[in-house]
Amino acid sequence: MQFGVLSDLFDGAGAKVLTANELAKQHEFQGVKSFKAFLGESDEKLEMAADFFWVTDELDRPTEPVRSFCTWSDVRRDNETRSAEYHLYYAADARPVVRSAKAGDQLIIARRKDSGLLVVLAPQGSTIGQQLLWLFGLDLNDGRSVARRIDHNSNIELGYPARSVLSELGITVEEPEPDAFDLLIKKFGREFPGTIPFSVFARETLPEIDPLADPDGALVAWMEHEEALFRHLEREIVSTRLKSGFITADEADVDEFLSFSLSVQNRRKSRAGYAFGHHVEAVLHAHGISYTREATTEKRHAADFLFPGEEEYADNQFPADQLVMLAVKTSCKDRWRQVLSEADRISTKHLLTLEPAISKVQTREMQTQGLQLVLPAYLHRTYSPDQRTWLMKMADFLEIVRDMRERQLRLI
Repeated sequence: MQFGVLSDLFDGAGAKVLTANELAKQHEFQGVKSFKAFLGESDEKLEMAADFFWVTDELDRPTEPVRSFCTWSDVRRDNETRSAEYHLYYAADARPVVRSAKAGDQLIIARRKDSGLLVVLAPQGSTIGQQLLWLFGLDLNDGRSVARRIDHNSNIELGYPARSVLSELGITVEEPEPDAFDLLIKKFGREFPGTIPFSVFARETLPEIDPLADPDGALVAWMEHEEALFRHLEREIVSTRLKSGFITADEADVDEFLSFSLSVQNRRKSRAGYAFGHHVEAVLHAHGISYTREATTEKRHAADFLFPGEEEYADNQFPADQLVMLAVKTSCKDRWRQVLSEADRISTKHLLTLEPAISKVQTREMQTQGLQLVLPAYLHRTYSPDQRTWLMKMADFLEIVRDMRERQLRLI
């Protein structure tokens, strides 16, 4: 399924490391000479609408932007004897967002197709900061400022990883209607089916996907297909509810509206998690692997997938080095630490996720804590080369579990 490319949304982007000096200034970002690559060169002062964001890995939902504006101008435009010097200023009402940052944090600015700006500040070493650098094809390792234009020759597809990063800023990418959508309505009507039948339907309407030949590709294809089906079904159901209104006794029922809005957000998150687990289970079934899903371990903790099963784990005579666990999370943020308390008998925890470009700070801590990150092969390219040497594909994980099972059979 084609979701478009980044140049459909943005003309260019730049990033820099914030300094103490510019944060002490009132309304100016300094060291932005490279930003001419996407802001251009002009004799006139350019004023652009701008949405300012402060984002961190701890935030669990998109932040509300501060809507303001920036100006880009050559401060030497009236001096013909001196070369151009461009400055980027922001309005006073954006100052509270900028004050959230400190020296060493990242500034990422992207120019939308409507010429408005997306101005994002993120903590140094954060995952969301790294994800935005990956999304816009920027690398701050070689300097304090970098910028580029975004065109069709140097572009990023708006697949699952790109859309997940954009969603952190409240940006929703319009998804084409899947060919199977009419069949979905015919089968389930305009109501949300249960999570299991929904995931089964998503897989059955992609018969060309082979989880045996390409388990990594199957997971991504199934998730993208189900997400597109869900979003289109959700749009129809929510649209119908909004048209019916939230008026009771000639008064707006604000509480009912807020409750409905919250239920929409919660449904999106919970269904994505369930869908991912269902599709992982389908891959395991296809490969004939023995496991227990939602297995209870110590302190009533539940491991998403336990191999070869809960019975073997509970048997203290069963060798601990022949036990494997797999946690499954669509995104990690700081929740990956929850996995460390699951399955005490297993020293190395495996975590399968769909989150792109997790920061080096986070992955180093994962390694230190004995957690092995597993991602579909498609997502490995969003990580730095030195991180990729440590990452594991779904196919690699399946091989580990198969080898473990073969060792068990030889001992019988």
